[in-house]
Amino acid sequence: MSGTAGQVIHCRAAVAWEAGKPLVIEQVEVAPPQAMEVRLKILYTSLCHTDVYFWEAKGQNPLFPRIYGHEAGGIVESVGEGVTDLEPGDHVLPIFTGECKECAHCKSEESNMCDLLRINTDRGVMLSDGKSRFSIKGQPIYHFLGTSTFSEYTVVHVGCVAKINPLAPLDKVCVISCGISTGLGAMVNVAKPPKGSTVAVFGLGAVGLSAAEGARIAGASRIIGVDLNPNRFQEAKKFGVTEFVNPKDHNKPVQEVYDKWRS
Repeated sequence: MSGTAGQVIHCRAAVAWEAGKPLVIEQVEVAPPQAMEVRLKILYTSLCHTDVYFWEAKGQNPLFPRIYGHEAGGIVESVGEGVTDLEPGDHVLPIFTGECKECAHCKSEESNMCDLLRINTDRGVMLSDGKSRFSIKGQPIYHFLGTSTFSEYTVVHVGCVAKINPLAPLDKVCVISCGISTGLGAMVNVAKPPKGSTVAVFGLGAVGLSAAEGARIAGASRIIGVDLNPNRFQEAKKFGVTEFVNPKDHNKPVQEVYDKWRS
């Protein structure tokens, strides 16, 4: 165990106090992990639009104060009782769609919606005791998606941690925990394009580029990238995109442009 194991850690975190108001860098207390929990030292975290959406609190139940963030890479600082497959020093990615490895969904090849750890955006506390591991001068600060990576230290359920090769650069692989797995996973595991097929990807951001990479891996012969920003095409080629369509260049629906190409 690390020298801080079992102790409260004082660190910095970006706290959202109100919907749509700027995040505030605060000194927070991070409690030790309880049974089947892991405390992580977050070294890199990125920003996903999902964080922004729930920070704006438009169309869903607001829960504040809260620490957002779910795309990150870090190192295990300490583990709670019952954790046997992780130890301090392991390089990991926090995962917001966790796996208990015991329920019917976790044992199925067709689902990852774990009965215990499926996404719950309204839950701001840990499952073991219904309490937050974050606080400021005694005031609880809510978790987000079970990850809360906008903090130098965070506590997550062991089922929401993926151990990775320590040689992998954490500043780059941090996006695997959401953006890359979302796009590539949707293409390879859901769309499953047949080899030699034509695939269109709408939007060439992180998720779109990952979907294009998934189509390339699946063996698609034509991967058409659709985006309003023509500057993205050159970068998209690295991910397998073979052709580019900017809807602004046409006065008809994009699918009709495709029809002309097929004819």
